[in-house]
Amino acid sequence: MPVDLDDTDVAILKSLMQDGRKSFRAISREISVSTPTVKARYERLVNMGLIKAVKPEIDVSKIAGPGRDLFKGPVTKKVRLEGLKVKIKCEFCGGPIHGAPKVLRFAGLERFFCCTSCRNGYREKYAGRIQSLVEQHKRRPSR
Repeated sequence: MPVDLDDTDVAILKSLMQDGRKSFRAISREISVSTPTVKARYERLVNMGLIKAVKPEIDVSKIAGPGRDLFKGPVTKKVRLEGLKVKIKCEFCGGPIHGAPKVLRFAGLERFFCCTSCRNGYREKYAGRIQSLVEQHKRRPSR
């Protein structure tokens, strides 16, 4: 079963589709939620695999010369976001996640699993890497 996105998730996605360079603060003011909420939701959408990249929208008419050929094809896409659901796969077994995912949070990251067995298996298999990331995260200066 896909994961439902709420109105806040959809509002963040719409805002980023209008301008992918907006700061979390600008988005929070636009959609009337706190900046930490926007940051957390954005990171969750990235961790789910829904947001793969934030890319520039290029005005091809501003490019002169032979380099213009590099940008042939559609530059922007219009997407309808109402009622959006996201299919996610288990980080451990690769199977579909039915219902609410089991989440493992560490070092500002989230990993999604179909069951507690997969979550525990992932935690055991990658314990050293997880610990390393947690330590690096602790040493990073706050923003």
